[in-house]
Amino acid sequence: MTAAPPAPLDRARSLAPLIRAQAPVSESQRTLSKPVVDALWASGLMQWMNPREAEGSEPSLPELIDVWQELAWQDASVGWIGIANWPSAAFAAAYLPDAGFEEVFERNAHRVTLAGQFAPRGQGVPVEGGYRVTGAWNFGSGTGHSHFIVGGFLPSVPPPEGQLPELLVAVFPRDDVVLEDGWHVTGLRGTGSFDYRAEDVLVPHDRVFPLLSRQPQRGGPLFRLGILPITAAGHAAWALGVARSALDDVMELAREKVRMGDPAPLAHKLTFQRDLAHHEAMWRAARELVVQTFARVGDSVRDGGDLSAGLRADARLAATYATQAAREVVEFAHLGAGTTAIREGSRLERAFRDLYTGTQHTFINEKTYTDAAGLLLGLQEDVFGL
Repeated sequence: MTAAPPAPLDRARSLAPLIRAQAPVSESQRTLSKPVVDALWASGLMQWMNPREAEGSEPSLPELIDVWQELAWQDASVGWIGIANWPSAAFAAAYLPDAGFEEVFERNAHRVTLAGQFAPRGQGVPVEGGYRVTGAWNFGSGTGHSHFIVGGFLPSVPPPEGQLPELLVAVFPRDDVVLEDGWHVTGLRGTGSFDYRAEDVLVPHDRVFPLLSRQPQRGGPLFRLGILPITAAGHAAWALGVARSALDDVMELAREKVRMGDPAPLAHKLTFQRDLAHHEAMWRAARELVVQTFARVGDSVRDGGDLSAGLRADARLAATYATQAAREVVEFAHLGAGTTAIREGSRLERAFRDLYTGTQHTFINEKTYTDAAGLLLGLQEDVFGL
């Protein structure tokens, strides 16, 4: 009898020694090191989120959250790639037309990594058979090692009066875009989040899919959620993983570190104990909110139901709150660790830089709160941005 493969979370945990050892290498290269990329493929995790037709397992949101959190605990850059590369490939596999799915996935034996930005920073001129797309996109996380690059765009033809413009995503072969070598940043240095541009590139209809669709061409309930709730789950899990690493590391340090002028290790200092307990509770509360919220989000579509505006708002609220709570947790750990946390090579130093970089993402900025508040107050029935 053939033994069952290890559970995805166990597979992720098994990568920890390699990922932690390679973190400085990825940082210096400004993109994930080849041993890490190869290990993610060998573990089966790189395609794990895909529809089954693309050799994926279509995991539930709670399963994804656990694995994303674990990888972010190991190294924030690897965790970020998990929430960038995996959904990019999975969305394309779920929403592309059949001919595009065959070209991108089946011709490449489903060993395909996709990266890029879905925001509509490009414009597509309709032509026979597709669009001629021109645009420039920022922060294409994972573009340093990906085979295909995605880019959101708007058709140049205005929509009918009273309708919102159609938001589309183009899938470019890597050679069709120009990568800009501008990824010199404070944190998340290992993500290879390069800017890129396309200039009058012909993209056939078969390599274009709608950005906000909740009607997949293949795949099950996960892909009936649409892109935004899954993206929210990823951001929340990532922030929780980085914050957990900081808490764990500062607790380990506190048992031995004696700060100048103190008579005993940091762990015996009452103010540190109080702040540690407070931020541990904050982390647990954020984690519980995330797990419960996204379990409800997933359950809502499992039996063919629709995802309500209220649940979409809840998902964005949970992701934004978890990110802000994680920022406070990491700040506490950084301050508590003292000079240890300012030395290059310290995980606490890197977690601080990485978390503060991640909080700058527009997806979890304060507009999420104001959009959700409009629903809570009954001022709006729905909000496009959620």
